[in-house]
Amino acid sequence: MTEPDQKPEISLRLLEIFGAMMRCETTVEAAEQLGISQPAVSNGIRQLETQLGVTLFERLHRRLEPTEEALLLFEDVRPVFSMLRNFSARARSIRHGTSGRLRVMSTPPLGNTIGPLALASFLKDRPDVSVAYDVRRLEHVVDAVQSGAADIGLGLALERHPSVNIEVLARTHMVAVVPKTHVMARRREITVGDLSEHGFIGLEAESRMGQMLRDAFVRDEKSYTPRVEVRYCATAAVLAGSGIGVAVVDPYSAAHQLSTSLVQRPFQPPCEVSAVLITRKGVPRSRLLHGFIAELKRTITEFVG
Repeated sequence: MTEPDQKPEISLRLLEIFGAMMRCETTVEAAEQLGISQPAVSNGIRQLETQLGVTLFERLHRRLEPTEEALLLFEDVRPVFSMLRNFSARARSIRHGTSGRLRVMSTPPLGNTIGPLALASFLKDRPDVSVAYDVRRLEHVVDAVQSGAADIGLGLALERHPSVNIEVLARTHMVAVVPKTHVMARRREITVGDLSEHGFIGLEAESRMGQMLRDAFVRDEKSYTPRVEVRYCATAAVLAGSGIGVAVVDPYSAAHQLSTSLVQRPFQPPCEVSAVLITRKGVPRSRLLHGFIAELKRTITEFVG
């Protein structure tokens, strides 16, 4: 039961009115600063004085002058006004997508190319945004998004998944990266037949890109016999740059590794590669995430031309 002499808790609104009156010379000015009516300011001050049991203002020469008690109380409550201003500013930043923390996880092809470009542009005018950025295998990316450990994931060749949302950002095709000194560097395009004849760097069947490359050999009824086999497209491109042979990789890995020692050629038959956005099911997107996704889409559109 409430004690008879216990005063009700003072609302933040009454403290705001008190603070405005301490900064302004009249109730009219305080009302304009708070965006409320002049009677609301006067009533708020009277209510606060009643709750405190203290006179806060006295009318002298047609103005309300703060009492000694008001000056003492204002010094104690001044930090609250600073906290409120910071809170309001923080809320506006979050609402406008210019403040907060973003957790991004990607597979290497996009994590080493599109992701950094989009992130650099996104952060340019957002000094209050912090980011956790990681590059992992696709299964780790999917698990992180599904569990909520990552806000967004990026990957290749994943058209659908039962546990997460998949959105296609762009569709491109696998390309051949050829050492400039290689006999096939003079060709306009590289075919499965060319690879069978001259040898190539293959991709493991456990990878999605590797399975796509194998399917291309099956379609052209050629034997899949790589000279060197690796798991990642990025590794295949690095080996091609060392002069080991031709590699067929996704265009993002090709762009990341392309150097003066390599040329890029179209690969036949066409092997479509989808770049996808991975988000958690049943969770609304924040304004911060919406802003980053918009930047990703702009960046990848420029990349694929």
